[in-house]
Amino acid sequence: MKNRFILVAAAILLFCHPAWTQEVSIEDCYRFAQANYPLIKQYDLIAKTKEYNLQNAGKGYLPQLAFSAKASWQSDVTEIPIDPAQLGLEGVSFPKLNQDQYGLMLDVNQTLWDGGEIKSQREGIRAAADVEEKNLEVSLYSINGRVNQLFFGILLADARLYQNQLLKEDLQRTCQEVASYVRNGIANQADLDAVKVNLLKAEQNEAEYRATKNAYTAMLAQLTGQKWNEQTRFVKPEWDKTVQKDIRRPELELYEAQIYDLQIENHRITAGLMPKLGLYATGGYGKPGLDMFENDFTLYLTAGVRLTWNIGNFYTLRNRRKTLQNNIRRVETQRETFLFDTSLDVMLKDETVRKYAEQLKYDDEIIRLKQSIRQASEKKMAGGTLSGTDLMRDINAEQQARQDKILHEMQLLLTIYDLKYITNHE
Repeated sequence: MKNRFILVAAAILLFCHPAWTQEVSIEDCYRFAQANYPLIKQYDLIAKTKEYNLQNAGKGYLPQLAFSAKASWQSDVTEIPIDPAQLGLEGVSFPKLNQDQYGLMLDVNQTLWDGGEIKSQREGIRAAADVEEKNLEVSLYSINGRVNQLFFGILLADARLYQNQLLKEDLQRTCQEVASYVRNGIANQADLDAVKVNLLKAEQNEAEYRATKNAYTAMLAQLTGQKWNEQTRFVKPEWDKTVQKDIRRPELELYEAQIYDLQIENHRITAGLMPKLGLYATGGYGKPGLDMFENDFTLYLTAGVRLTWNIGNFYTLRNRRKTLQNNIRRVETQRETFLFDTSLDVMLKDETVRKYAEQLKYDDEIIRLKQSIRQASEKKMAGGTLSGTDLMRDINAEQQARQDKILHEMQLLLTIYDLKYITNHE
């Protein structure tokens, strides 16, 4: 009974109130877009791959087994080159190996010390996974720049639609006034037609602005994986006058990860120079066994300690390390170039912010003067001393001034958020 009451109450609220307005900020769009981007799935894949590779590398400490089998025929075999009769052993013959030989063998090797090779391999796996993650972060961060363009494109279209609606209302009022002037003989039909033309242009502009908003909204919805509707309101952010200029882009962390990955490679080179110590054992069943002159199938076992040292790694040591240093310097050069280019972008955006801020200082005064001119023209029109075409010219001039202010404000906000994107500051 209680649940039914709740459902009924909810239904009443739903039908008695308009649809709830959904407010969306640009920060919301950043989160939605990154969560929706297909590349986000790679984080889990990178983590799992790293885990599998680390497990595989760690198994290098386990005993390594190798099974082999052979069957062979030899054109000649080992013989004892002595005649038994010469030794006074008449009637005695030395054994002779069969030309066909068979064997089944199981080799077991246990590493005792590998010179740090497995350890450096595991470090390399972690470093390589970190490079992949940082590279993914760079790709995901680039989405923010696309969100900026779409989000502020929607805000600009919204602002223009609102201002255009005010213009339509103003033109409709003017149309009614001029129609009364025509009836009273103060104005003629051409004056009324001039107002109607501008009213039609306002309708035309509304269709253009609405189409632009719908296109940007659809693209942003596709990018973020959200479903916007007519009640969705995109919130205009506040003008932040204190944007930090230091660069904290994810590309810098990528360069650091790449350099560290190369430094780990140097550890692997060093580990390759070290000797390897381990235990080994070989068990087999074959003919012959360890006794070469026994022509029956037998079991046998050998075991021992093995020390191996690949001296050949020293031949290429110097060139490998020089190549490694060159690769590190190349990444450092890429980082310096990125910082240099980004710093230029910061300077350009900073100057652009100042330019739009200066323009906005004059927009209100220009609008005030244009409005004053338009009001004076309306009085002249009412007195029969001004044509409808001249009145529309002054109305359009005021409208253009208001649209210029809207454009400057959106350009300022977009530039500020582009500057935040360039520097990676909230």
